Amino acid sequence: MMNLKEEIRKGIPSNIPSMPNFLPGVSRAPKRKKILNTNEKKLAIRNALRYFPSSFHSQLSKEFLAELEEYGRIYMYRFMPNYKIQACSINELPYKSKEAASIQLMILNNLSHEIAQHPYELITYGGNGSVFQNWAQYLITMKFLSEMTDEQTLVLYSGHPMGLFPSSKNAPRVVVSNGMMIPNYSKKDDLEKFSALGVTQYGQMTAGSFMYIGPQGIVHGTNITLLNAARKLDNSCYDLSGKVFVTAGLGGMSGAQPKACVIAGGICVVAEINEKATVKRHQQKWVDEIYNDLSKLFKRVEIARKNKESISIAYQGNIVDCWEYISANNIEIELGSDQTSLHNPYSGGYYPVGLSFDESNEMIKNNPKKFKLKVQESLIRHVNAINKLTDKGMYFFDYGNAFLLESKKAGADITNNEDEFKYPSYVQDIMGPMCFDYGYGPFRWVCTSNSKEDLSTTDEIAIKVLEDMLPDSPKEIKLQLQDNINWIKDAMKNNLVVGSQARILYADSSGRINIAKAFNKAIKEGRISGPIVLGRDHHDVSGVDSPYRETSNIYDGSKYTADMAIQNVIGDSFRGATWVSIHNGGGVGWGEVINGGFGLFIDGSDKSENDIQKMLFWDVNNGIARRNWARNKEATFAIKRAMENEPLLNVLVPSLVDDKIIENL
Repeated sequence: MMNLKEEIRKGIPSNIPSMPNFLPGVSRAPKRKKILNTNEKKLAIRNALRYFPSSFHSQLSKEFLAELEEYGRIYMYRFMPNYKIQACSINELPYKSKEAASIQLMILNNLSHEIAQHPYELITYGGNGSVFQNWAQYLITMKFLSEMTDEQTLVLYSGHPMGLFPSSKNAPRVVVSNGMMIPNYSKKDDLEKFSALGVTQYGQMTAGSFMYIGPQGIVHGTNITLLNAARKLDNSCYDLSGKVFVTAGLGGMSGAQPKACVIAGGICVVAEINEKATVKRHQQKWVDEIYNDLSKLFKRVEIARKNKESISIAYQGNIVDCWEYISANNIEIELGSDQTSLHNPYSGGYYPVGLSFDESNEMIKNNPKKFKLKVQESLIRHVNAINKLTDKGMYFFDYGNAFLLESKKAGADITNNEDEFKYPSYVQDIMGPMCFDYGYGPFRWVCTSNSKEDLSTTDEIAIKVLEDMLPDSPKEIKLQLQDNINWIKDAMKNNLVVGSQARILYADSSGRINIAKAFNKAIKEGRISGPIVLGRDHHDVSGVDSPYRETSNIYDGSKYTADMAIQNVIGDSFRGATWVSIHNGGGVGWGEVINGGFGLFIDGSDKSENDIQKMLFWDVNNGIARRNWARNKEATFAIKRAMENEPLLNVLVPSLVDDKIIENL
């Protein structure tokens, strides 16, 4: 029996392996629509066979055709590794470059059964957020990373490992691009077609950049969002005590919503149609109780409200039934949202009312046109129920999952007389002006030792750094700092780790740099036993151009451009990033957003110290500069402050026009 290092170094096996066993209870990706004609199917098989010696072709051609017919994709299940894919220590991996080993570690974590939404189909979250298209790509990539030196760069084209190229120690070890279709060939069916052909993929955000750390990341963002959403109703409230939040979706990253609500002290009701997802989140303790009877569920809610319990309750059923029950029975709800994967509405991201989970999946495969109509009908009912409740005082917000956009496309009553959405994106109301414009966003790190003790040490370091910054910070960001100090102090107690020993908090460039430098010093001194990988969610200040989410509070017309994300990745790549990624697509869907990401390996060295300063400063301030130019006053405040602290920074500040001049034209 080969050990892990030997298995990874092997790559594509010399003989065709036996078909692996599929474990029961593991969530599987929905079968994709049959979109290829006969000649295109032949092309897809020809493309897939490129990875294998000719002696394999006769057998595999038939097998891959069967997969294509059955699943709409060629996943190459036979080549799934027989070792357990999971978070591990960097020392368990084969490498010539320790930076490359850190990327192996992140890939393993993204595809572990603990983390991945559909692990057999290499999908980390969001219904179609792929790390790779197929298992051959995984095997070859891991082999390349085990062989790579610090003078090489691996190039990944939508999951395909194009090869190792000579570069330099200061260059990224990996450059990733996903889904970068020519604009005139960027319809949704184009993505389906070219994904089925095996020449592109939807890498989502942190999935395609290997930086997903389980639901913890979005728990933190959701916690902040919910606290501030509640303050929209009562600006004096400290937490969500006695308040009810209703939402939907427990697949992918969405176990975060109930967890975040409980941490904030509230009561969360979350609907989920997929029983496997519900059970998984209950087992992980992301939801406390499960009901399939709405009457019993809301009796439990009233008890929780009366006793001011912090509790999360899953409804095993359709969210539309839940909203309509609430409306019909005049149940008071303070906060509402939705986190089903509506960026992928017709291929398993949203399940319409009136159909079971299995019935929906069958219709997706065999009658996609009818399924689309069912989704649109469901969204109309969905919105009608929400409208009735907001009329009674509920605060509803879009959580960046394309709920507003897809509801509008369906013809739901979701816009006002000016054809603007009735409900704000959470970025417009909360995250944009209160976080992103000030440079605050989701900074995260992974302890490559996979040591809980190392993670605890990093928590302590982060707390001290932020507390030291607090007294001298301007009043505009003191609340942000304090919220994040509170968060990190409770992080271990809240048992947020799933997969690798990782943590997230929101910080600006100064906070990120100071924390990272303190980590680097601790590694050098031996207080942290191994290197650390730094990164972020793409849901941040600079890396994402997304007009319906991250950049929805940009009002100068530039929110439909993608220069910022492209510049971000290019700038990160020559300022020390260990890997960079660019994706067509993200949390609101393919074609709706361009996402840039990075990973930064630090090992206690002087090089790491330099990379931290240069790369993290750029990665944040690029976005602040753009937001400042869009006339966002919070961003102008932040970029002026950055220029005072860094004499080499010189950014254009907009000249503001008197409104009367424009109005009198």
